[in-house]
Amino acid sequence: MSADQSRFLPRSSFQDFIDVLSATGREVLAPVARDGALVFDRVENATDLPRGMRDIQSPGSYRLEQTDSPRLFAWANGPQALKPMTFAPEEVLWQVIRDDSGLHFEPQASALPPTAVIGVRGCDLAALQLQKAHFLQDGAADPAFQRRLDKLFIVAVDCSHPADTCFCASTGDGPDAGPGHDIALTELDEGFLLRAGSPPGQKIIDSLALPPATTAQLQAAAESSRVASEAQTRKLPATNLRDALFARQDHPHWEAIAERCLACGNCTAVCPTCFCSAYEPKPSLDGAESEQVRLWDSCFSFEHSNLHGHPVRDDIRLRYRQWLTHKLGGWHDQYGRSGCTGCGRCISWCPVGIDLTGEVASLLEETA
Repeated sequence: MSADQSRFLPRSSFQDFIDVLSATGREVLAPVARDGALVFDRVENATDLPRGMRDIQSPGSYRLEQTDSPRLFAWANGPQALKPMTFAPEEVLWQVIRDDSGLHFEPQASALPPTAVIGVRGCDLAALQLQKAHFLQDGAADPAFQRRLDKLFIVAVDCSHPADTCFCASTGDGPDAGPGHDIALTELDEGFLLRAGSPPGQKIIDSLALPPATTAQLQAAAESSRVASEAQTRKLPATNLRDALFARQDHPHWEAIAERCLACGNCTAVCPTCFCSAYEPKPSLDGAESEQVRLWDSCFSFEHSNLHGHPVRDDIRLRYRQWLTHKLGGWHDQYGRSGCTGCGRCISWCPVGIDLTGEVASLLEETA
């Protein structure tokens, strides 16, 4: 469904939309305000969503503010994206059992319910495409990732209120929702414009029997997108930074970053594209069986660069350089584009407020 085929859902009927998704047997997840942040959780009622909530973000700072707006999605993002739903923070991949006949290896398939997730942003849809490029490579598809992905029905929402830390317009990944959704919403004061991105999404929209969006509503949606793009003050250069960053591996600014960076890994945890992982066996006490568990890891951790027991990146300068040059440089070789989609989470959730866009500008402007 293109923009001119959009359907209009009145704000008072948003509960009907949730009910239709639930009636398909899907568990519905949507953003809720909890512990001072917006996180995805199970919802049954439209009243569970953060009506009138705004997020105030800046380097090293994230807080919520309640307003009298009727809108449910007048915010940029929370610390989560789709990543935890497809690449689980902790997951058993296989189990080995020992008995009298020897060892038996069994793959583990988590029991996952069909899930509809509402509120996915354009930057996170782009991140999902990168995750798919990594986990679903030809001949080496990750079965755990594929199982989770197959269970997802994605309802995206065009971003109308970017945070101060957002820069998706410069990466080409927002503020509007790009490919990868089943349904995309544009929120207006009076309600929502719905457009389909997949046959299952079209089926859901058709079941609601909604009127076509008016010309005035389509114009309001286009204006909302324009304003959201122009509101973003941060940006990354539109060019491929691979050669520029690789040529600056000995730049003195890496040391300046390392003096501030705590190597805590917050940036990689909230990043919707980071995929570093570690593997840990968990044997039973009697030694009769063991599980192989995959856990999120970070290139900022000391052990992540161990080769034969020796870390090849044994200081923070090298670890930050690895993260930035890989994400903005090496990903072009691997996946044909930068690994950054402009969500700005790494800026907001860095405890010392390191700004990726500012560090890149410093590296490119100063003389090495």
